[in-house]
This record gives sequence, structure tokens and C-alpha cells, in this order.
Amino acid sequence: MDFDAAVDGFLLHLRVERGLSDNTLDAYGRDLGRFGTHLEHEGVTLAEADAVHVTGFLIGLGEKGLRARSQSRAMSAVRGLFRHLLSERRLAKDPTENVSLPQLTPRLPRLLSLAEVDALLEAPDEKKPIGVRDAAMLHLLYATGLRVSELVKLKWNEVNMDALTVMPTGKGNKRRLVPMGEVAHDKVEKYIQDVRPMWARSTDVLFVTARGGGMTRQGFWKLLRRHALKSGIRSVPSPHWLRHSFATHLIENGADLRSVQAMLGHADISTTQIYTHLSRKHLREVVEKFHPRG
Repeated sequence: MDFDAAVDGFLLHLRVERGLSDNTLDAYGRDLGRFGTHLEHEGVTLAEADAVHVTGFLIGLGEKGLRARSQSRAMSAVRGLFRHLLSERRLAKDPTENVSLPQLTPRLPRLLSLAEVDALLEAPDEKKPIGVRDAAMLHLLYATGLRVSELVKLKWNEVNMDALTVMPTGKGNKRRLVPMGEVAHDKVEKYIQDVRPMWARSTDVLFVTARGGGMTRQGFWKLLRRHALKSGIRSVPSPHWLRHSFATHLIENGADLRSVQAMLGHADISTTQIYTHLSRKHLREVVEKFHPRG
């Protein structure tokens, strides 16, 4: 069995059937390339590989200084490849079946406090068109918990101003309905009425630049950095911090996990549960303030 052909077929399957992003596919391709080099060094083919070879690959990643998270991702790629070939009956066994993945410690997301969010949202100068657009983007991102990639790709007809909802296309080309709230609605409506008609040039993307093209992820990161510095936030936030803050603040104020899961577009509830770790401080403060024995 040709290794490169097997990998190409697997990556094509991931692109077409599971709708994985180019970045994820590139990462899988690099990890599988490392595995192919390891098998070549061991003098075995893909069909001949067993648990010993897979474990040796994993040990080698650690010896090269890769962290547990990177090792786990590489093993996920290798395991996915073997399972794909097994499902297609091109292999009779899965050598990764009994190989344990590296133990990962939960990596808690960074988030902004309510005061920092308020300062960030107030930073754009809405007397200027660019400030109106920036305010609309920041408010909508925090109000909906969209991924920044979903925000910049959002089309104007995916925003229902009457129902106060947006319908982004998330991972795997899955669409979901997310409420935006009245404040974000007002900011977006002002942008749509006063700014977008001046700038938009033959594009259905909602948020555009002054040159008429769609906003990019890099462009949004730059405007976020500018407003964060202006608002006095010491650590320049990632766009994902607003998504984390949205989820955490919802849960802290009593939202149930299933609702937050649906709004974030998480396929698995366990992904959403990480935000409950961020709420422990809040829960402790509630107990100390209100419990008779707090």
C-alpha cells in the first residue's frame, strides 16, 4: 500500500465528508508526514505497522520536544488514518487501538472581565464611519459568541434584524441560529444603514472595509488590538477571548450548558463544559455572600 496515496485519500475524506478546515488538514498532513518518515526509518510499510511502531513514533515526538497537546493531535491523525483504512477494508487491524494518548491537563480559556468587556465595547469612536463598523463587529461578537472566522464571513442576509438573530456557518458547514440581543442589534443596524452602503462593492459579506472588500480575520485582530490598547486592557486579547467571555458570562448568570452549547456551535457538550471551570470563582463568591455559613 502506497503511504502517500493512503494519506491523500484520508485527507480528501476529511475535507469532503467532515468539512475540516484547511488549517486542520495541513496540521494532519504534517503529522502524518512525520509518521511516514518514522515508518520508513523503521523499514516497515503502513500495512506492516503494529502497536510497537506506533508507540515508538509517540515516544519520538516527546524526545523531539513536542508538547503533550501536539503529541495527542499527531496521534489523532495517525489513529484516524488507520481507522479510515480499516473502514475501507484496506487493512485488517488497527495498531493504534491499544496505544494510550498523552494525558492532557485542561487548558482553561482566557477571558475578559465584565469591566474589560464594557471598556472594549465603548472604545470605538462612533462619530466616524470606521468606529460605527468596529462597534457593530465587537458588540455582535460578544453578544453571539461567534468565531471570528464566522463573523468575517457572515453575509448581510444571514442577519435577521426583525427577529434579532444571526445564522452563521460554522465548522463542517453546519448552520445554527443565534440571538444577538437588542444592543448588538442597534449597533449593527446603524452600521447597515449609515456605513455599509457607502463602502460595499459587489459583495454580500456583512462587514466590509473602507475599500469595499470583506473584512479579514487579520484585519479584525488589528482593530481589536487597537481598541484593546485604547481601553486600557493590559494583555492584548485574542478575538477568541470574546467568545470565551460570552460563554462564561452566560453561565455565570444562570444559562444552562445545552443552550450555550447550541449558541457556540459545539458538537459535544463536553467542549462547552470547560466554561464551568471558569465559573467556580463566581460560585464561591455567591456562597460567601449569600450562604448563612459562607
